[in-house]
Amino acid sequence: MGKATYKVEGGKMIKVHLTQKDGKIEKIKIMGDFFLHPEELIEEIESKLIGSPLDEESISNSIKAFIENKKATILGASEKDFARCIIMASEQNG
Repeated sequence: MGKATYKVEGGKMIKVHLTQKDGKIEKIKIMGDFFLHPEELIEEIESKLIGSPLDEESISNSIKAFIENKKATILGASEKDFARCIIMASEQNG
């Protein structure tokens, strides 16, 4: 399992635990001290990312589209920050 911690400019923290298979996300858990409203959407984001290719731009676009579609709000981080941390975790995956 790959793990990464990413400190967003401004101080918020994102943590990702990730399992990958064949260059795609197999399992993912996103945690941190960022704010997502409604907060239960983080589990939906995780589910949506299962099977996604480990491509930073693709992941960022996918999260952005999901947030816009659900009319959710993220404070303290951006979809690009999440994607960066996910890629960092994939690089640590053993």
